[in-house]
Amino acid sequence: MTLPEFFGCTFIAFGPPFALFIFTIGHDPVRIIILIAAAFFWLLSLLLSSLLWFAVIPLRDVLAFGVVFSVIFQECFRYIIYRILRSTEQGLHAVAEDTRVTDNKHILAYVSGLGFGIISGMFALVNVLADMSGPGTMGLKGGSEFFFITSAAQALSIILLHTFWSVIFFNAFDTNNYLHIAYVVGSHLFVSLLTLLNAEALYVATLLPNYIVTVLTGVLAFKVAGGTSRSFRKFITCQ
Repeated sequence: MTLPEFFGCTFIAFGPPFALFIFTIGHDPVRIIILIAAAFFWLLSLLLSSLLWFAVIPLRDVLAFGVVFSVIFQECFRYIIYRILRSTEQGLHAVAEDTRVTDNKHILAYVSGLGFGIISGMFALVNVLADMSGPGTMGLKGGSEFFFITSAAQALSIILLHTFWSVIFFNAFDTNNYLHIAYVVGSHLFVSLLTLLNAEALYVATLLPNYIVTVLTGVLAFKVAGGTSRSFRKFITCQ
């Protein structure tokens, strides 16, 4: 059962992001470069968070401390990549085969957000997947059998959230909408702190609010990108 569980949870977490990459990013070299660059900036935020956690010895055992500063560093680097992309738009327009990547500013936000999300999901789930591949499985000695699928569902949620957050975040700075900036940072903190409940095996209390925030954030990102109920109906009906 370990390998079916491994592949099932892998596809739950990374199947939709992989599909997004194939259909919306993989055909354009510029978008691939932006996605990789965004992933690199997320890794830098993780490095700074780790250094801070290592330096502040008295608070090493306080997980909430590390979570809060990790979120702050991630949002700081989201702003840095926003500034970099906005300052290099003309150069990107000159080298891009598909000029929509710069003509539509939401595309840059979407691609960088997906890069943030994929690398974040990978770091959140890779160790779990390694344990999941065998030889044992969860639930035999008191552990919950729902741990693996919960971890996969949370990884998918955070990947989608990072994508939505970047669309909202970039547009908020373009339009000076500080309420949306506060929403991105606040919801990121809320979702991240919720994961601390997993230590008590409160998976429903973690996943349910997590996906409510994901849906609400997705709707907000859709509206920010210019989406309407009419355009959504056309998308659903393939018109």
